[in-house]
Amino acid sequence: MSGNHHHHHHGHDHGHDHDHYDVFHSHAPANKLKIAFFLTLFIFVVQLTGGIISHSLSLLSDAGHVLTDIIAIGLSWFAINQAKKKPDEKRTFGYHRAGILAALFNASFLILIAFIIAFEAYWRIRNPIPVTSTWMFIGAAVGLVINSYLTLGLSKNDNINVRAAVLHMLGDAVASAGVIVGGIIIYFTDWYIIDPILSVLIAFIIAFGAWGILKQTISILMEGVPHGIDMEKVITTLRSIDGVQDIHDLHVWSLTSGKNALSCHIVMNGVHTIQECQSALRTIEHKLFHLEIEHVTIQIEDEQHPHENSIYCRELEKDHDHHHHGHHHH
Repeated sequence: MSGNHHHHHHGHDHGHDHDHYDVFHSHAPANKLKIAFFLTLFIFVVQLTGGIISHSLSLLSDAGHVLTDIIAIGLSWFAINQAKKKPDEKRTFGYHRAGILAALFNASFLILIAFIIAFEAYWRIRNPIPVTSTWMFIGAAVGLVINSYLTLGLSKNDNINVRAAVLHMLGDAVASAGVIVGGIIIYFTDWYIIDPILSVLIAFIIAFGAWGILKQTISILMEGVPHGIDMEKVITTLRSIDGVQDIHDLHVWSLTSGKNALSCHIVMNGVHTIQECQSALRTIEHKLFHLEIEHVTIQIEDEQHPHENSIYCRELEKDHDHHHHGHHHH
């Protein structure tokens, strides 16, 4: 009786089919991301070269920030392609977490980059190094133009991975604009200390973004309750359903951002036919779908065995016997 009941038996369609990720991730974002990836790579090369030629730390940190874009875009592209791989014998959940692991690694790497930039900037604030403003200007302008173009092109997309990449690019456009302003000031005033000060600001932007990603990936890897899901509401919704007396062993987690799952045991009140149980299950799935939970697995139990266990499975390790009272409906 327990099982991952999908929503195909609902009378109305919810807009996208759950078994095929291809509907969810159309091929359009993958192609757009591919273009974005190579254009961003181009900015990176220009800014890195420009930064080295002009000795401009702020242009180098802008290149560092662009590296975060390349990673974010590469990840999104990777995640979209990974999600197309169907679950198999080795990975019954499919390959969604691959993107999460990559994000964890990258976020850690970005925080390191931010520290390196800040460290270098500290020395430069103490003794400023002359900077050629022309290259600062060129490198940053290339970044600003391409990033603005990409942001506009991708901003209408609602895939979470693409949204993350767009945010990165927006941040980068802002950083590039800052470097341009810095280049202009240096050109007219030779006030070189502006350069390391800008770098510190960009390092902060990088670290701030990376910290956000780190928190989210750790929460997913720890099987935390997904962002935006209200447990109180989930529990009251489950309990409010006709025939449901109580719930226990409740778990809510996410495979990857935007793909949420729930499993629990449900105690039905009174004796119920299989049809009644099925209909209760359908109602549950339907209501949970509207709470952003699309993968639901439920085990139904009789009330003859009152359960001392709490809503959350308190004693996962010690409590082996409670699955074996044989009164399940099958």
